[in-house]
Amino acid sequence: MRIALRTAVVGMLTAVTTLTCGTAGATPPGPGVTARLLARYTVGGTDYTLREITVPPGQSTGWHYHDGPLYGVVKQGTLSHFDSGCASDGVYRAGASIKEPAGPGNVHIGRNLGDVPVVLDVLYVLPHGAPFSEDAPNPGCSFQ
Repeated sequence: MRIALRTAVVGMLTAVTTLTCGTAGATPPGPGVTARLLARYTVGGTDYTLREITVPPGQSTGWHYHDGPLYGVVKQGTLSHFDSGCASDGVYRAGASIKEPAGPGNVHIGRNLGDVPVVLDVLYVLPHGAPFSEDAPNPGCSFQ
């Protein structure tokens, strides 16, 4: 799985033709959380989008979920991932891959609890026209 994910990400990166900056969508992302569009393709009714997400130290993605699966590779830093039960469901260091399942039953937050920016390459596999993420309220956790 890890080799296949890296191969897919590297393949998408080689096809990059346009770089665009934007803000990562979530509720609410921390200050300085950014996303850079690397590549986007639509096949049938599915959008395949590769983005580079950067989360500064002490910040988070905000609570959210996705309408399709997401596959990522941590390029730098350590991502601490939490589910809607406020429990850690993974700590991902540089070189690690992460998969986030789709749907409102999979609300989560990614946090940077380290001293360096977390940089992720993320492949979104979404229904055509769907947003990158759907905002979700804090499910009652003591952190944002």
